[in-house]
Amino acid sequence: MKLKQLVVSIENSPGRLYQVTAALGEAGINLRALNLVDTGEFGQLRLLVSDISKARRILMQLQLPAFINEVVAVLIPDVPKSLANILGPLNDAGVYVTSMYSFIGFAKQDKAVMIFRFTDNDKAIEVLQKSNVTILDAKAFGILETGGA
Repeated sequence: MKLKQLVVSIENSPGRLYQVTAALGEAGINLRALNLVDTGEFGQLRLLVSDISKARRILMQLQLPAFINEVVAVLIPDVPKSLANILGPLNDAGVYVTSMYSFIGFAKQDKAVMIFRFTDNDKAIEVLQKSNVTILDAKAFGILETGGA
């Protein structure tokens, strides 16, 4: 099955991502998955949303042209080489990836994990902690922390 994805170019300016996500949220649109890639003056935002037609109308009202393309979601085991095991046969068949992003959930229901990069990560952590936001550490993701490099 193919899924429909919205793709939007948004200015790399303070508050623009907030404006987009707030407008969609106020309209009752749930973000199912998203990816934002920095391309210089603009970022490319890819969205899987609960109501694609309504989301597109809202984005157009914000003067953010959005186009729709199709994607395929694949469930793979969370073990080493799973992605390579899927890509190998595709590669052999001459099928290549043009873009991708991941959505990894924890066992808790009604929770999502968002991974951010900030202009000042240390300051962002301070602000989040003061706001009582739970910040997940490497252990929560099953990442082994080692000393040195």
